[in-house]
Amino acid sequence: MIAPRLIAFVLALTVALPAWAAFETRGTAAYIYDVTTGTVLFETNAETPLPPASMSKLMTLNMLFEALRDGRVTLETEFQVSTKARLMGGSTMFLDETDRPTVLELIKGIIVQSGNDACIVVAEGLAGTEDAFARLMNERAADLGMTGSTFVNSSGWPDPNHRMSMRDLGILATRLITEFPEYYGYFSMAEYDFDGRSPANRFNRNPILGLGIGGDGLKTGHTQEAGYGLVGSALQGKRRVVFVVTGLDSRAARAEESERMVSWAFRQFVERSAMKGGTVVADAEVWMGNHTQISLVAPEDVTLLMPATNAEITAGRVEYRGPLEAPISKGQPVAELVVPRDGLEDARIPLVSDRDVARGGFLPRLRTAALVLFRQALGQAQSLR
Repeated sequence: MIAPRLIAFVLALTVALPAWAAFETRGTAAYIYDVTTGTVLFETNAETPLPPASMSKLMTLNMLFEALRDGRVTLETEFQVSTKARLMGGSTMFLDETDRPTVLELIKGIIVQSGNDACIVVAEGLAGTEDAFARLMNERAADLGMTGSTFVNSSGWPDPNHRMSMRDLGILATRLITEFPEYYGYFSMAEYDFDGRSPANRFNRNPILGLGIGGDGLKTGHTQEAGYGLVGSALQGKRRVVFVVTGLDSRAARAEESERMVSWAFRQFVERSAMKGGTVVADAEVWMGNHTQISLVAPEDVTLLMPATNAEITAGRVEYRGPLEAPISKGQPVAELVVPRDGLEDARIPLVSDRDVARGGFLPRLRTAALVLFRQALGQAQSLR
């Protein structure tokens, strides 16, 4: 087997500064993700399935948004309210069997009022029963790579088998933001009261809305078992951050921790330009082609998220399984530039071929075969020493 080729490549150097301040959370589990660059900034117990409380309503909204996108319903579609929905406890829209709420009203009721009754109405309207809807939620979660989630209801009502990981909630939040921008604005609504029935429950509980820090979503959660939690997102300039935290002991703690997470994510990390598109990073050997070598280039401008107090981009390594074998198309991804970052996962940047390489004729193939035999003989000779 041909081993991966590792090639050192020096990037632009800057002055190294003191180490950056790591984050410490008061929650039992947390996850912070930079959506703009696809970088996990912080996680603790993020893979552990935990009771999500009302934060799992985001999955019900995802299922509803997908139904809107597929044309199965519209914002004006009216749903029937069952007795089961009317009898649902906790936070509600105070729906009854005489109501025919529209999809738009239900979206607002779930986001702002955290309506458990609204979730059951959506589940029954889309799948017939809440149990059937939960099965669909589980199937969809698996499709989306949410490996730490198991749903048994549509609202997050306490159940020992209803669980989500903070990572999965982060995946879900990112999806709602990026895949459904036409509906995402509803998450920043400050208040909503369906038909004037619940003035005491009309205010959005999300503590980062209106703080002037770019907070615009997504969903709070609270039960005795779960504690206080939040799936939040904030946009500052061109950078968007998603964060998830759970296990806090009060609304005040949730508000304080949420603001701390947003501030840390934006103040401790900055974007740095690493290279321009078309920059030649390294050369790679090609076998069986009408060229014996190609250049590995960045397909587009590369910007990396780095710790603000240690924004040094020192060096990277090029990884590819080589030598590369023809045919190769210009622009085809054939390698990766791996850049280490202090305290973060390595950045992996795809590199592409700078040219087309057709499969060679008889002589190039003969030359390649001879080179393979020579290298094998050389390796055997060295092993005998």
